[in-house]
Amino acid sequence: MSVVTIRNVEFINNPARFEDPYKFRVTFECIAPLKEDLEWKLIYVSSPGRPELDQELDDCMVGPVPVGINSFEFESPAPELTKIPKEDVLGVAAIILTASYNDQEFVRVGYYQNTEYDNDEMKENQPDEIDFKRLVRELASKPKVTRFIIKWDEPEPQNGLPAAGAPGSALPRMPQMAAPQPGAGSSHNYAATSSNVPPANLGAPNGAKS
Repeated sequence: MSVVTIRNVEFINNPARFEDPYKFRVTFECIAPLKEDLEWKLIYVSSPGRPELDQELDDCMVGPVPVGINSFEFESPAPELTKIPKEDVLGVAAIILTASYNDQEFVRVGYYQNTEYDNDEMKENQPDEIDFKRLVRELASKPKVTRFIIKWDEPEPQNGLPAAGAPGSALPRMPQMAAPQPGAGSSHNYAATSSNVPPANLGAPNGAKS
């Protein structure tokens, strides 16, 4: 079992204008003490099969992380328009949220994103030059989750018994979603907020339960 499990991802602004920042709230559970912070990244995949075009939009460090259910809010800029091939702007792309501990990725949550014009006339008669100001994006309601086995901290014995925190089994990798590539995203530090949040399914945008 993983020491950290994502319980819910709520996108605060979905749908939104294409150039708007991504705003979301992550709720996760930690079942054993962690010596280091958790690293979270948001990656935009414009062209499946061409990982060199992936954009790391932002990353942040969250900690210290107390045992229990925690949450934090993350805001990330939109992708750089000049790095997206013109033929890949409209239609389906993907957003991937990853979490790592000690430089080991242990989970990624991917959402398909559809981008289109905000009116029927431009949808039916697309202009030769893309008008980014008129584009809107919407994230799919069901995420694709992939988990990985990593090495967590050595458990502290308690009354002669090993502490919780043995790694869990891995699920198949997400199709057509490339591994994270180094990007120009800026790094931020956030504190995890412990709360009595009830168990929730890994969420759909706007907090809908999957």
